[in-house]
Amino acid sequence: MRKLTLIATALALTGCIALSACNNQQNDGQQQAQQQQQVTKPTDPNDSKAWGAYLGQIMQKNMQGMTAPQPYAYLVPAGDTEEAKDARDRQLSNIQDIVARGVLPGNLLAVGGPDSGKTADVVTTAFKDAKAGSFKGVIVVVIGDKADQQRVEDVLKPTNATIRYVQM
Repeated sequence: MRKLTLIATALALTGCIALSACNNQQNDGQQQAQQQQQVTKPTDPNDSKAWGAYLGQIMQKNMQGMTAPQPYAYLVPAGDTEEAKDARDRQLSNIQDIVARGVLPGNLLAVGGPDSGKTADVVTTAFKDAKAGSFKGVIVVVIGDKADQQRVEDVLKPTNATIRYVQM
């Protein structure tokens, strides 16, 4: 009887080890698949779905320190059509409302778009009247080109936000 119990225990442990190895292989496969699914920078500035995926991926990589349940994320559209200008104005208005109300520490606000200059314009306009120290403990991620980094950081610094400028 003892021999049967020992054999059953040994088989159970072997099964657990095999299952564990299978699970580890599945996890490794999932991680590799996720790494392979990295979204590249879209070439079409009007493809908002592709830009949303690309900027979302960058935002996900910069969420360390965020304690809020979800970030505030804004896609600033490119283009000079009336529709694009209206969409940018709506995003600007949304961000200005948040800046005026204030954001609790632990939150993250991310802003990006296909046209770095237009994104920087929206950020600098939205934050130009922000109160000094009003974003202490808040992470602000701006995704753009190096050429726009300094002017964005200059307007954000007085707010005491944790600034993460990510180059596309």
